[in-house]
Amino acid sequence: MFNNLSEKLDKALHTLKGHGKINEVNVAETLKEVRRALLDADVNFKIAKQFTNTVREKAMGQDVLTTLNPGQLMVKIVKDELTDLMGGDTVGINLGGSPTVILMSGLQGSGKTTFSGKLANYLKNKKTKQVLLVGCDVYRPAAINQLQVVGEQIGVEVYAEEGNKNPVEISTNAIKHAKANGKNVVIIDTAGRLAVDEEMMTEISNIHKAIKPQETLFVVDSMTGQDAVNTAKAFNDLLNFDGVVLTKLDGDTRGGAALSIKSVVDKPIKFIGTGEKMDAIDVFHPDRMADRILGMGDVVSLVERAQEQYDEAEARKLQKKIAKNQFGFDDFLSQIQQIKKMGSMKDLVGMIPGAGKALKDIDIDDDAFKGIEAIIHSMTPSERTKPSIINASRKKRIAKGSGTSVQEVNQLMKQFDQMSKMMKMMQGGGGKRMMQMMRGMR
Repeated sequence: MFNNLSEKLDKALHTLKGHGKINEVNVAETLKEVRRALLDADVNFKIAKQFTNTVREKAMGQDVLTTLNPGQLMVKIVKDELTDLMGGDTVGINLGGSPTVILMSGLQGSGKTTFSGKLANYLKNKKTKQVLLVGCDVYRPAAINQLQVVGEQIGVEVYAEEGNKNPVEISTNAIKHAKANGKNVVIIDTAGRLAVDEEMMTEISNIHKAIKPQETLFVVDSMTGQDAVNTAKAFNDLLNFDGVVLTKLDGDTRGGAALSIKSVVDKPIKFIGTGEKMDAIDVFHPDRMADRILGMGDVVSLVERAQEQYDEAEARKLQKKIAKNQFGFDDFLSQIQQIKKMGSMKDLVGMIPGAGKALKDIDIDDDAFKGIEAIIHSMTPSERTKPSIINASRKKRIAKGSGTSVQEVNQLMKQFDQMSKMMKMMQGGGGKRMMQMMRGMR
């Protein structure tokens, strides 16, 4: 996510992060590199120039050159300006109305249908809403079928009218259906259209006027950069939409759309899509994104994801097992499943401060746990419950059954043993002793 931009901004600010001599000349040079990094990310030239001018004014106004840590203060100013550039505050979705009607708009191929499913899944699970998906893309072959597959996958009803080619009729009928069947959110997936296609733009305008949605979202493929921003302006002039959705942020995103779109259309980015899975959706937090762009990670989002997967009853059971020294490979497997539910490994690593930069050239595969899972699944129930019985001959059988080597089985056994000891220590007085040691190190 924004790897290229992050790398260039880090390089630009590197000189100022140290404690060397800083003067107006190298501040100007640094901001010149910052502007170049923004332009390379496909940020509008005027916005990039205005951004660096504002940073320079604030830097000089706060006497950056005379502070104890000028580099750190400069980074903070850049971070604050990036946050403001992307909207400043987090803006949630409007769920007023009975039912709430959400109209999805955007270009062809921007990921509207997939995101409609993600949003439906999000509202169903996080907001406990009864959601109805509506297929109004009557032009693209198999578009409605795709939406139905998505709906079945997440357990959400899909409303469609076979043979009806009038999206205005379909959407108004869908809202009546929602009212009659206790649905309190209606998400209308429309056909992708080009801003220059007057007939198609008129059609979505007619849908908008007919259904009067509480939320109109414009879906942007974040990989298209400045072109997406220009298109957003054309759609906003017509629909006056409420917010923007950035999709495909898990790809090789340059960042221009995320950094420019708020300045151009004055509408907040509300959601981001970070992968193919139906739970790969996040509320957009400008301050957290600024942290990630500057390589500071996003610990708050990481903790929130962990809390979502946290099961208090399971945690208590696990605590008792650890206390009785009964922690086994089935428990270990359960912990792996919880981590996998948190999102893609690459995205999670990017949330850890410094880790994204350290591992930027390493390909982090979402199947990183595949070998471990294969080894555990090749064990007998008694071996998973009581790992101490696994001897040399059992290791050979497990390695053969999992398609791995005895060395890999030994490595997992060693890691498991170390983790068990650490967990045991944290359960006892060790955790308290560690906290005392950490306090003493301050």
